[in-house]
Amino acid sequence: MLVKTFGSAVYGVQATSITVEVNLSSGVNFILVGLPDSAVKESQKRIVAALNNCGYKYPRQEITVNMAPADVRKEGSAYDLTIAMGILAASAQLKQDELDKYIIMGELSLDGGLQPIKGVLPIAIQARDEGYKGFILPMQNAKEAAIVNGLNVYGVENIVEVVDYFNEVRDLIPVKVDAEAIFRESQGKSEFDFSDVKGQENIKRAMEVAAAGGHNIILIGPPGAGKTMLAKRLPTILPPLTLNEALETTKIHSVAGKLGKESSMISVRPFRSPHHTISDVALVGGGTFPQPGEISLAHHGVLFLDELPEFKRTVLEVMRQPLEERTVTISRAKFSIEYPASFMLVSSMNPCPCGFYNHPEKDCVCGPGIVQKYLNKISGPLLDRIDIHVEVTPVPFRELTRERISEKSDDVRKRVVAAREIQAQRYAGKEGVYCNAQMSSKMLQEICIISEEGKQLLKTAMERLGLSARAYDRILKVSRTIADLNASDDIKTEHLAEAIQYRSLDREGWAG
Repeated sequence: MLVKTFGSAVYGVQATSITVEVNLSSGVNFILVGLPDSAVKESQKRIVAALNNCGYKYPRQEITVNMAPADVRKEGSAYDLTIAMGILAASAQLKQDELDKYIIMGELSLDGGLQPIKGVLPIAIQARDEGYKGFILPMQNAKEAAIVNGLNVYGVENIVEVVDYFNEVRDLIPVKVDAEAIFRESQGKSEFDFSDVKGQENIKRAMEVAAAGGHNIILIGPPGAGKTMLAKRLPTILPPLTLNEALETTKIHSVAGKLGKESSMISVRPFRSPHHTISDVALVGGGTFPQPGEISLAHHGVLFLDELPEFKRTVLEVMRQPLEERTVTISRAKFSIEYPASFMLVSSMNPCPCGFYNHPEKDCVCGPGIVQKYLNKISGPLLDRIDIHVEVTPVPFRELTRERISEKSDDVRKRVVAAREIQAQRYAGKEGVYCNAQMSSKMLQEICIISEEGKQLLKTAMERLGLSARAYDRILKVSRTIADLNASDDIKTEHLAEAIQYRSLDREGWAG
């Protein structure tokens, strides 16, 4: 007897329907075809134990399972429940009248219980789009899938509930989630706030400018100056996620299996901070069975690279293309997967190996040329993609002990949001451009027009400070953002003057 059940496979952040065909014939073999990986092949042992322990009969016949399309690789243990339902239906232990109207996924325990699976949100979206009546899956994943409207999502604890449902012995209640309500409730919840940072007003201003224009930023300073503390608070001043951005980010975390058991949606901007020993594959994504990397998990959020020169050069270089394209493509011989990777890069570094070059009180003990060698660990092309370079100096004791309350993140965020709204109007109709940091060279000439007085200021600064040619475009972009923060249509000299201060690493002689 032939029975068909339906599951789904996730490639990148999209899902594809998988038809599981189960056929019983004379014999005693279990044959599984359709390009399954080891985890799928091992499903037979889990299914046999689960069926026996739950009081069902495992058929003593030849069982042939085909997973179509047969040329697409099937990965993971999520097909256990799909195959088990097909076996029960083919052996007449389960009514199959409604079986083809559901996507059924779940990993089986030996006692018939269900374990959570990855990639539930893309699967739910695909099930709705293809007109399935419902999606049956482990209870731990139900809230995540239920944020998709127009699809009945049934969370179950064990295989007995599923069998009883199709045999019309019991009813399953669809899990309901109000995605918009969850999104609204969790907005603005953060344990960090800019008011926690004592002093460093000039650095906070640079962070505000970076957030307003979507600019990448690097903080250079000695240990203990507050670089990491400032970076962790950057997401609190970025514009809140929109519902569409939240869903897109949640899909990536769902595929990677990074959503918590009780979490159904990511509603605050991600902050990812990988250790400097990370590999290039872990950063950008990939592997034998490709998974999203840290840059994709930071999509619509912040990627913080602490102690940037300590990262392997190959790791840093693979970020160059994603920083420009806002996506990363993982190519293999038989397939190609694209992950979104639109993030803000925030990095920090000591100015030298000992950490005290340019320190106002402590002497640097690094030998001649060591500082420049340390800085050269960061390549020019990567540095060229970082618009703002700022020096972070230690906070004096009087600032640490002051009672004055610093400005809160919510107040800074209001100015950032107002500046982003100006940019949204400016770039309306321009595909792929949403903020000043994404301007092309051609757009720069059209949008960043400066007066003769401004040109003279910029010329003087480049000559006296020894600014490199690449600093020119970056200064114009940042000055445009500063003008937007001040709600100014024109880029004024004071805007240019402030932007010039944010190019520390481009100054001749900075590292001796």
